[in-house]
Amino acid sequence: MTLAIDPALFRETLGHYPTGVAAVTAIADDGQPAGMVVGTFSSVSLDPPLIAFYPTAGSYSFDRVRSAPAFCVNVLAADQEGLCRQLATGGADKFAGVDWRPGPLGSPVLTGSVSWVECSFEDVRPAGDHLVVLGRVQSLAVERSTLPLLFFQGGYGRFAPGSFVATPDPELIAAAQLAEGIRPAVEALSAELGVNCSVVARVGWDAVQVLAANRSAVDEAFPLGHRQPLIPPFGAVFFAGAPDTEVDEWLARGPGTGVGHAHLERVRERGHSMLLADAETHRRHRQALDSFEASDRLPRHERAVAAATSELADLFCPDLHPGTLYDLANIVVPVLTGPGQPPLALRMTGLPPAASTVRIGAWIDRLTQVATTTATLPTKEH
Repeated sequence: MTLAIDPALFRETLGHYPTGVAAVTAIADDGQPAGMVVGTFSSVSLDPPLIAFYPTAGSYSFDRVRSAPAFCVNVLAADQEGLCRQLATGGADKFAGVDWRPGPLGSPVLTGSVSWVECSFEDVRPAGDHLVVLGRVQSLAVERSTLPLLFFQGGYGRFAPGSFVATPDPELIAAAQLAEGIRPAVEALSAELGVNCSVVARVGWDAVQVLAANRSAVDEAFPLGHRQPLIPPFGAVFFAGAPDTEVDEWLARGPGTGVGHAHLERVRERGHSMLLADAETHRRHRQALDSFEASDRLPRHERAVAAATSELADLFCPDLHPGTLYDLANIVVPVLTGPGQPPLALRMTGLPPAASTVRIGAWIDRLTQVATTTATLPTKEH
């Protein structure tokens, strides 16, 4: 027995599920481009490679697409809402001013789309007031790695992931307030040693720079508010005393070679982390971070950040030998905050090159002194 379903309730309920937006294009039998916008594009099978979409039965636009031997599904980008609305309208001039090129089978590939999948028709069958269109994938590519256009509750929008510029949240605000309490000591240390000193807070699975004092002749690489994912070996000082469950989750974010665990043990033994300077490795790491930030933290770029961060493993927590001079990128020590307060770390960068082990030891001692003398920071009253 089938219960009667209120059409308005059906649309409202399903409208709470966001979908991507795709333009299905083809060269109709009259030789002109045809197209329609769908929110029902989905992957069906890998072997054989099949996709599907579900046009309304009796759709004039689909009838024109169906007259072609092949079609192309173009995943629209977040900045293509105008194009989406143009292609969703009726009329023969919906491709006026639209930039496209023919795919391998001749179907229009829209310029600026996120990706495209060109298919031959595998099957078309009715499904209630819609059709199920199965396409056999013949060619596909990522056109532009950017955020896709989304449709949700009757409107268009975009996915809004976190970025490297920190946005306010209670945990971040608390960390910034806590860091302000040690600003005089941090600024004095920066001036005393002629280096850059910053306070970094753990906020979720990111490290956020919440305070900076830059008295080094070397410019600080990252601005105040910069976020960086906590991917091993980066962030080990935050997990030296963390519960095993958090440590395991942090290690799982790394390359899975067990290197992160070895580095963590070194930080636990020494009470600090240290990173050697290597211009090319650090350049690649910064480039990955910049690309990640510019891309709104897409998974593809997050993997690039993870790969670039894992390259730092050989530079992390080295064994120092008396009589050898070292170029260091940074030294980081944990700040012993109170219960319920955000984890903080004190980081020293902009260090003079060719440092002896004696000089490095003095830097570590001063950094640790500042961190430990601020161990009883007051909690801000509300």
